[in-house]
Amino acid sequence: MAALSQPQKSTYDVIVIGAGIQGSFTAYHLAQCHKDTLLLEQFLLPHSRGSSHGQSRIIRSAYPQEYYSRMMPDCFRRWQQLEAETGTTLYRQTGLVLLGPPGEPELEACRRSLGVDEVLDAATLAQRFPGFQLQAGQVAVVDSCAGVLFAGRALQAVQEVFRRHGGTLRDGEKVLRIEPGATVTVTTTAGVYKAPRLIITAGAWTGALVEQLGLRLPLQPLRIDVCYWREKQPGSAGLGSVSPCFLTLGLSQAPHGIYGLPSIEYPGLLKVCHHHGSPTDPEKRDQAPSSAPCPDIAVLSSFISSYLPGLETQPAVMETCLYTNTPDEDFILDRHPKFSNIVIGAGFSGHGFKLAPVVGKLLCELSLGEEPSYNMAHFAITRFPGVLGDAQ
Repeated sequence: MAALSQPQKSTYDVIVIGAGIQGSFTAYHLAQCHKDTLLLEQFLLPHSRGSSHGQSRIIRSAYPQEYYSRMMPDCFRRWQQLEAETGTTLYRQTGLVLLGPPGEPELEACRRSLGVDEVLDAATLAQRFPGFQLQAGQVAVVDSCAGVLFAGRALQAVQEVFRRHGGTLRDGEKVLRIEPGATVTVTTTAGVYKAPRLIITAGAWTGALVEQLGLRLPLQPLRIDVCYWREKQPGSAGLGSVSPCFLTLGLSQAPHGIYGLPSIEYPGLLKVCHHHGSPTDPEKRDQAPSSAPCPDIAVLSSFISSYLPGLETQPAVMETCLYTNTPDEDFILDRHPKFSNIVIGAGFSGHGFKLAPVVGKLLCELSLGEEPSYNMAHFAITRFPGVLGDAQ
């Protein structure tokens, strides 16, 4: 944040609201296009209030939706470019095991996206990756290029390059008001800024911000329990720091999916989480939850008993994160229907981190009036009926 004694500039080419991974990559691309860019963040950095903190996220090539799988080679390349620009390791290749019933449509779509024919049965999987125990008749597909992104380190890296290219990052400034027009005016707790272009990437706070602009986007913030599980005997589960990530698809006991990462953040503890959570107000997410048993923990405990028997069945560490979900779990990447100089990136639904380098590029292109690099039909605001209220 700029020192209080420094004169505060008020006019920019572009303003980006929200310095999570999506907003930071958007600002990064704008600065590389030589646009004088202001990136605003309501909390003091670094913080753990949103969706981009923590040490690890899965990155994978396998996707059941072709429009995401097409983006992934570009994402891997851009993550490698950021590593080179900052001299920082941001990715560890671990592989990814996709688990599910044979013939499960999403699992088959992932296999096709990888261009592989091999499907592992329970015995082959246990031989290759000790610690995983498939149930009778279930199968696995391996994404060998997948791995772990070091999330907090990645966020700092992209912000570093943004600043290096002349960008301005101001944290601790909550946006109070947005006034649309040929020049957009953004009022924060610390100043008033103007720009001909605005991009909103405010995570769970996006819905409240765009209501000022007459939009009722179907964005549902969820409070996610991020759980870490201890091995019953150290090293016995065969699931240490060199083990693969995993993701379930189509399991009846976990319809939203369960994912796991190796013991990177806490030595000896595996990160295993339910891809689902409880509706929350992002302003209140740090309040203690009710004393009632958490159904997501029960789902995870049952899964671990069956599939990862080398782990204790109660979490050793629990943290929280926010998802902001759309009804179809696809992103919103689009211009405001009435104010074309305002662009919105939202609803990343718990799977957007890995795609942030390309998402940022697309939001940059939309803001500058350029032809997007990818087909944007799946990300249009207008796919949701009734979103446009009384715009100012």
